[in-house]
Amino acid sequence: MLKRPYDKSKLPSRHVTEGPARAPHRSYYYAMGLSEEEIAQPFVGVATCWNEAAPCNIALNRQAQAVKLGVKAGDGTPREFTTITVTDGIAMGHEGMRSSLASREAIADTVELTMRGHGYDALVGLAGCDKSLPGMMMAMVRLNVPSVFIYGGSIMPGRFEGRDVTVQDVFEAVGRHQAGANTDEELRALEKVACPSAGACGGQFTANTMACVSEAIGLALLNSSGAPAPYESRDQYATASGEAVMQLLEKNIRARDVVTRKSLENAARIVACTGGSTNAGLHLPAIAHEAGIDFDLFDVCDIFHDTPYFVDLKPGGQYVAKDLYEAGGVPVVLKELRKAGLLHEDCMTASGETMGEALDRIEGEADGKVIYPVETPLSPTGGVVGLKGNLAPEGAIVKVAGMEDEQRVFTGPARVFECEEEAFEAVKAREYKEGEVIVIRNEGPAGGPGMREMLATTAALSGQGMGKKVALITDGRFSGATRGFCIGHVGPEAAHGGPIALLQNGDMITIDAIKGEISVALSDEELAERKKSWAGPRETIYATGALWKYAQLVGGARLGAVTHPGGKEERHVYMDL
Repeated sequence: MLKRPYDKSKLPSRHVTEGPARAPHRSYYYAMGLSEEEIAQPFVGVATCWNEAAPCNIALNRQAQAVKLGVKAGDGTPREFTTITVTDGIAMGHEGMRSSLASREAIADTVELTMRGHGYDALVGLAGCDKSLPGMMMAMVRLNVPSVFIYGGSIMPGRFEGRDVTVQDVFEAVGRHQAGANTDEELRALEKVACPSAGACGGQFTANTMACVSEAIGLALLNSSGAPAPYESRDQYATASGEAVMQLLEKNIRARDVVTRKSLENAARIVACTGGSTNAGLHLPAIAHEAGIDFDLFDVCDIFHDTPYFVDLKPGGQYVAKDLYEAGGVPVVLKELRKAGLLHEDCMTASGETMGEALDRIEGEADGKVIYPVETPLSPTGGVVGLKGNLAPEGAIVKVAGMEDEQRVFTGPARVFECEEEAFEAVKAREYKEGEVIVIRNEGPAGGPGMREMLATTAALSGQGMGKKVALITDGRFSGATRGFCIGHVGPEAAHGGPIALLQNGDMITIDAIKGEISVALSDEELAERKKSWAGPRETIYATGALWKYAQLVGGARLGAVTHPGGKEERHVYMDL
């Protein structure tokens, strides 16, 4: 069968394949076994975050081969490359967690550099663990090439004592172990069965939240994020993604034709209605920033506020990603949002169709167990709430999925800790009281550096049975697996002189997740007086290297903790160079 001839005169790969001056470049491709015909075709970057760091990424290498088959079927030439991942579950609770959020920028940067350096024409990105999903999507939007995202898939649930378990159960079991409620042997038995396969954490934590986002925002084919990583059926989605990117290239549909203000709103809706990770409040503004779209934490939270929560997923609910997939997956959730008039149907998607056209072909309906009908939601407002007040002028965020209304308001005296380790030791030793607001500061993007997640501390509180008896606020982040009244992303952060830097033990703090307020009972004058005697940012041990560089560049959480000026400041389009 004759392949269609490609006019590469306007594609980036012409710089490495066309004309007599590129003979040396072509010789490299012949060295790798490419034919003259393959060199003449468009080059498609197939980027994976494959590594041996964690189960989230271990299956990506195999799935990339299926993507390459799809690219080849569409008369493209795939060029596979890898980038890094820092896996939160393993980085959690120690200095390694500082590398996590910074890795998002490194992923976006390295994908951009690889694409630019080799003149690739389009991108299929595969990612498995937390920051690698937004990092890959940010690269797509930054480059503005025809792009398709594919998730590596979730882990299977473990089985322990007749019930499904996830890694969240292990973190919380550590808290129970510290409280003397389970033995070394019981903890060891759980840890051996909690994570039985390849794949990312199974609850609606950050990886699965951002996987749902990839479909809702339009960068991934519908239903592609649902099947667990061990399912060989994932390969069909991978192959279809490779074919789809070739169709987008032919039609010149680029990432920013897909990622628009409207599609970002669709993405925020899916986070809210599934009780997704608070980290989405950081990642959606960062993706928007790459496109030069104004869409900050407050915009995200406005959508969270008027979106019903109707998908019953862990950690606030009962089910895991595999259950959502078997109930019809993200497309059925999007159909429910459409019924309520909460979905922009005219957004372009990776299939080359609009969201409405793609959903018209979906037959599944809400099962009433995992996916409730939108008319009878678990709660009338989203599972994640934005907060603002004199303690957080630039906002904060809290996950309330699974919490009753009376649990969403909390007033108590501050117990202030200067870092997570200090707080964790105090929690371990029970050096806190019921009714207190635990404050962990100096953990923001710049002040940490790295804006660590506090899962070890929050899981310990839950394991001690205190998750609902104290509140916790921080300028750092929380894992998608965090439960309890935990407020993160408090801005401005302590290192930037925000009010959280000025708190003292005993200050009365009120958090109202119904009204969306967070305040401390101090006058503006008192805060101003304290600011005068503030000693400035706490010194860290990171005076050199990648984290030092990150701390110099990173901005506030409200705008996504980004490190460069973004789409608004662009002076060229990569595809048109």
